[in-house]
Order: sequence, then C-alpha cells, then structure tokens
Amino acid sequence: MREIIAALDEAVQHNEPVALATVVEVTGGSPAQVGFKMLIRPDGTVVGNVGGGELAQRIRDEAAAALRDGRSRLVHYALREQGPDAVGMVCGGEVTVFVEPYQPAPTLFIVGGGHIGRPLADMARLAGFSVQVVDLLPERATVPQFDPMAITPWTYVVIITETHVADEEALRQVLDTPAAYVGMIGSRRKIRAIFDDLQAEGVSAERLSRVRAPIGLDLGGRQPAEIAVAILAEILQVRCGGTGQPLSIGIGPKSDG
Repeated sequence: MREIIAALDEAVQHNEPVALATVVEVTGGSPAQVGFKMLIRPDGTVVGNVGGGELAQRIRDEAAAALRDGRSRLVHYALREQGPDAVGMVCGGEVTVFVEPYQPAPTLFIVGGGHIGRPLADMARLAGFSVQVVDLLPERATVPQFDPMAITPWTYVVIITETHVADEEALRQVLDTPAAYVGMIGSRRKIRAIFDDLQAEGVSAERLSRVRAPIGLDLGGRQPAEIAVAILAEILQVRCGGTGQPLSIGIGPKSDG
C-alpha cells in the first residue's frame, strides 16, 4: 500500500498521468479482496496487484480508457468464463472496481498575447488552466519562445497573433503535436488561404480537420473580451465533453392548452 501511495504522490508531483484502481466490493470466490489497489501508468506498467490474470488485464484496459477521457468509473467483473461481464476466469466470484484517473493540470498555450490573448489568459487561469503566452513583444509573453516539443495531450493551443504569416507558421508547427485542442482565429477567407498553403505543402485534409477555425463558439460578441469568452467556452466544451447547447432546451412552462 505504501509503495502505491508513494508512486501516486510522485506522479502528481511530477504532473504525470496515472490511474488508481481500487477493489470496492467482492462476492464469492476471487483472488482480489476489498481494498486491493493497483496504480496504472499510460505505458501499461503497474504498481500493486489486484489479483493478477485476466482480471488485472481488464482493469489495465479500463484504466487506459479512463486516462483517455478523464472520467472515473465503477466497473463490474464476473470471474466466470461466460455470461455478462465475464472475464474468462473460473473463480466464480464477482468484483467491483473503482478506477480513478489522475491527469496533469490542463495548459492553455496562447500564441499571441494581444487584445484577445490578455483577457483569455486571465479567464483561463480562473478556470483552472496553467497559462503560457508566447509573443514577439517580451512584455506580453510569459515564455521566451514557442516550443512545440512542450505540447502534451493536456495542452490546448490558441493561435491569435496579429498577422496572417505568424498564424500560418504557428499552425504549421502545432499540427503534428498531441495537443487536445488547436484553434486559430481569422475570417473564413484567411483560414481558407492558410489551409490552401499548407495543403500545397503536402499537409493532408485529415490533419487540418482537427483545427478549430474560425475559433470559438458563436456567441455573437465582437469585443476582445467577448471573443475570449467564446474561445474559452469552446475549449471547455472540448475538455469537458459538453454539447455547447443551452441547458434550458426542452425545459419550460407547460402549455395551457
């Protein structure tokens, strides 16, 4: 147990993703017991043991899914060869496991710290993002240069520089990164021109399809802070898995008729 807790603490301290699986209920014959824990890393390596065999493999698979979507889950396994939730074992018991992902804090990487970038950075910090800003003007930047190698699956990239050329170059550098979100500001005409340039260089339509451009949800605002709200709203939609639709849809007073 101490080894698992120490490994979890180390992962959190180093901002590394891991999932913790805990056996919370056992009935019948089972190699697992209530309280057994296993820490699972993205590469499939583990610390701890929940009983071994096919049960442990199923839990590793579920942990990998939890790390991908960021959601905890309660999973039931039947230690039988056939039937609902069967895992191909002959013990005959049943096991319920709570799988809890621990993911790094999200990072918002803003390329362009101008009139939209400033309010976007402020609001993103309030929403729990670690914010990094790169800009040609040192007084508007928080990092000295753009480093695509620092982008992780928990990085959200917003490209909002003040020139067409700078936007295109930034997009060129982030397309092959594992960023969770890539958005670029601009008119449809400008975006089409940038996409045409990149496709002429051999960039596939599939790679470009991940780019949110024009950036943000259509909230109707045109002021810098309002545009920043629309951008952050889209990022949160992607991060949290929402629809972007008003929550009030389908709710209202009953008709008198």
